[in-house]
Amino acid sequence: MPLIAIVAALAIGVEQFVQWKLGPMGIIAFLAVAIGIKAKNTMIGGIGAVVLVMLLAQSG
Repeated sequence: MPLIAIVAALAIGVEQFVQWKLGPMGIIAFLAVAIGIKAKNTMIGGIGAVVLVMLLAQSG
């Protein structure tokens, strides 16, 4: 049970960081990656990953 709480806290932290650093588009891309992994849909996950990479490259 504590492991689930740690993972949940980590996921919330990552989401807050992405929102702070990359804005709403970063959250949408992060959700697309998460949904793609959960649904085992490589197209949605790939699109989300590409958007995240583009946002990270732009901000760096």
